Amino acid sequence: MKKKFMKFMQGRYGADHLSNFLMVFAMLLMIIGMITRNSIAILIFFGVAILILGFSYYRIFSKNHYKRYAENEKYLSIHNSVKGFLGGNVKKAKDRKKNHIFKCPGCGVKIRVPRGKGKIMITCPRCKHEFTRKS
Repeated sequence: MKKKFMKFMQGRYGADHLSNFLMVFAMLLMIIGMITRNSIAILIFFGVAILILGFSYYRIFSKNHYKRYAENEKYLSIHNSVKGFLGGNVKKAKDRKKNHIFKCPGCGVKIRVPRGKGKIMITCPRCKHEFTRKS
């Protein structure tokens, strides 16, 4: 049986990040559909979930590697930009208690300075411009 499946999958695209995301998203829609009490909403959630699952399996069993790869790359670029934006903001929020961020008046680069040190002289690492700020 394993050999038959391996032979069947030979030349097919297989699972990737986008198809995994689509499957998880479809499962979440099914769970939301089970929680809702409105019968029309249940039909809508399950119908959309089945369509998404069907598209995901179509991608997995497809032999058109070029198109599936392009779709996955587009998804990954969007995923990474959202993840980078959210990850950067979480890091900034955690870092806000310990450090203060100043912009260099000369070149505009952001400089991280520890809080609670009083008035300090800051030297920009890029343009070597010196300015005084209270941390």
